[in-house]
Amino acid sequence: MKIYTKTGDKGDTGLFGGGRVAKNHPRVEAYGDVDELNASIGLARSIEMMPRIDEVLVPIQRDLFAIGALLATPDREKMRQHLEKARVDEARIEQLEQAIDDGDRELEPLRSFIIPGGTPKAAALHVARTVCRRAERRVVQLQEHTELPQLVVVYLNRLSDLLFTLARVANQRAGAGEVTW
Repeated sequence: MKIYTKTGDKGDTGLFGGGRVAKNHPRVEAYGDVDELNASIGLARSIEMMPRIDEVLVPIQRDLFAIGALLATPDREKMRQHLEKARVDEARIEQLEQAIDDGDRELEPLRSFIIPGGTPKAAALHVARTVCRRAERRVVQLQEHTELPQLVVVYLNRLSDLLFTLARVANQRAGAGEVTW
């Protein structure tokens, strides 16, 4: 199978389960931002390998593939199947929260805003966090027109908090101080 199909040359794209929409359709914007988030996390993983951080990120990337597939699928039954395949459920949200709590135990309490940066790993995690926030906004926008599981927004909201915490942990473990505002 060739990587190029030429089917999108007129500015539309096919959805999982059938149908075509414009490439700037809110559904495409949402799953495109989730894809960008996944790539941003992959970039963060590739910088300064940190096993306990990177081990948290790999399953998240798998989750994001399932969420992207869900967003690209107009069929509600297929959406449910994508969530089940990834096991994106309340228990998964609790795992994200546990990872945040675990990271917080390594850190000084926040007393002011943190200027994104520090080590390359932390800076990449901060970029991933901002991409995550954008993906969350796009999904909320899509929800205005399309029925989606609320769990997707909850997941992205929790994930952005986790990415912020992991950025702080990466700086802490590397001995890099944080710049506050």
